[in-house]
Amino acid sequence: MEFKTTNADHAIIITVTGRLDTVTAPEYEKQIRALIDSGNNCFVVDFEQLDYISSAGLRVLLVMAKLLKTKAGQVCFANVNSTVYSVFEMSGFSALFKIENSVTEALAALENNLNLNG
Repeated sequence: MEFKTTNADHAIIITVTGRLDTVTAPEYEKQIRALIDSGNNCFVVDFEQLDYISSAGLRVLLVMAKLLKTKAGQVCFANVNSTVYSVFEMSGFSALFKIENSVTEALAALENNLNLNG
């Protein structure tokens, strides 16, 4: 798994490449915790290059959501390919998380939500 971050106006864009599984999930969680602990609370996770996600990968996404909830933060997923999306649907994640077709749409959705909430 490769984990890259890019700063946008009001969010951090995280690009995840490869596999999010038992082997890579701990590193993802470590990096997410570091970003949130340093004061970031608004994220777009770009899954365009993600080939595979396991239950361990799903678990760290839930951990991320719970950490953000305590900080009044938010996350939106973008570019979820059909393989990963089918796992999201089977696990109920497609109902739990905001999912957009592109990073641009995800950023707009987060900004819109920020404007609505204050």
